[in-house]
Amino acid sequence: MRSLAPGIKLITSFSRDSWYRFFILLLTFVFYTTYHLSRKPISIVKSQLHRNCSNVIHPADRNITDNDTWCDWAPFDQNNYRNLFGVLDNCFLVAYAIGMFFSGIFGERLPLRYYLSSGMILSGIFTALFGLGFYWQIHSLWYYCLVQALNGLVQTTGWPAVVACVGNWFGKGKRGFIMGVWNSHTSVGNILGSLIAGVYVSSAWGLSFIVPGIIIAVAGVICFLFLVEKPEDVNCTPPQHHESVEQEPLLRNSSSNEEIFSTNTSTAVETVEDHTEAISFCGALRIPGVVEFSLCLLFAKLVSYTFLYWLPLYIANVAHFDPKEAGDLSTLFDVGGIVGGILAGLISDYSGGRATTCCAMLIIAAPMLFLYNKIGQNGLPTTICMLLWCGALVNGPYALITTAVSADLGTHECLRGNSRALSTVTAIIDGTGSIGAAVGPLLAGLISPTGWNNVFYMLIAADVLACLLLSRLVYKEVRGWCGYTTRLRGFKEI
Repeated sequence: MRSLAPGIKLITSFSRDSWYRFFILLLTFVFYTTYHLSRKPISIVKSQLHRNCSNVIHPADRNITDNDTWCDWAPFDQNNYRNLFGVLDNCFLVAYAIGMFFSGIFGERLPLRYYLSSGMILSGIFTALFGLGFYWQIHSLWYYCLVQALNGLVQTTGWPAVVACVGNWFGKGKRGFIMGVWNSHTSVGNILGSLIAGVYVSSAWGLSFIVPGIIIAVAGVICFLFLVEKPEDVNCTPPQHHESVEQEPLLRNSSSNEEIFSTNTSTAVETVEDHTEAISFCGALRIPGVVEFSLCLLFAKLVSYTFLYWLPLYIANVAHFDPKEAGDLSTLFDVGGIVGGILAGLISDYSGGRATTCCAMLIIAAPMLFLYNKIGQNGLPTTICMLLWCGALVNGPYALITTAVSADLGTHECLRGNSRALSTVTAIIDGTGSIGAAVGPLLAGLISPTGWNNVFYMLIAADVLACLLLSRLVYKEVRGWCGYTTRLRGFKEI
């Protein structure tokens, strides 16, 4: 009998269910990558909208009246351009934060395929409209603010929808490492968005928005054609969303989390039957740990999004790189974020302490941010090293909270793993974090005219506050490691 080729053996070793799950995981990864890809161009284009025109060669056929601002794009040619950039960022982020709290509710009640694909196509349209302002010669701040606000609203369709879809296909087998790898779509999208925008930023910055807009719109069409919302739709085996007392819990070897998810609070949250009805907003807030992690994410996301929107401009201003080089260098922060998210998941899996892992990384991040501001521009090797370290330490806790922690809280035992509850919990956590994402860039725009040092002091203070908000959960985790926690019935020793 002939033996099969090794490649065919590998393919046939996976079941039909496994291939579908891999396919859905890959699709959702690509979809959310395009969301972040379309958000990134504004941070790259800022340094082109307002430049030091005295260093730019005058066109021979143009009459120059103001040597300092002739090459800038109105209305960002004013002295308060940083404040205007902050307002522009805030239009997107405030709309995103407000919309996120409602998006989870809609995501539970509407078909995910239609909801996600329509959101991606609309996002592509609004992203392209921002870039078309270059070709239409639009110089009204209100136009760009309106487009940003509308884009922020439709972009809220992304995160709750992809999490709910993954929740439909994957049960209690989630772990921090897997979620950390999957969550790298955030950094991958930022990197690709920076590189694509950087190609056009110096020649025709409008294309820096139009091309990403086309990409996310095409991804929306692919979503409509290929996304499978539930395993039952293609006759696959549904995952197990809750476990009996004999089975291993989601939070393996985590005595601290067992105390956080104690039975004392089980009566505070209404039990949800499997996929019958969605949990209420207040019910989700009563899940132990949701409030603490949500507030922690508020400050962690404040730091991350300040870097997302202002890092290229900071590099261009302080290190004196041109817009394309500054954009390319800023991708190193996201490369570090990929590694940081995976490491945070691995460490929290091994230790069983989600809160302690986040707190430790945030504590180390604070002095690292101070060092980056002081010595981060002393040569290219130092800049690269510091960007990688800061990206890992800043984005690691952010990635862990939005993925593995959200999965832990959204599949609390009293919810019986209802993926519809997972959508609401995810929206609450990410929506609260998005408030910080809106405040951070706005504060940076207001503070940066007084000096970049003050911006970094603000970021360090936010890191410290994020640590303090996790102190109660860290205390419980440490007590659990020291043997002071009584294990819940049904939790196995490893």
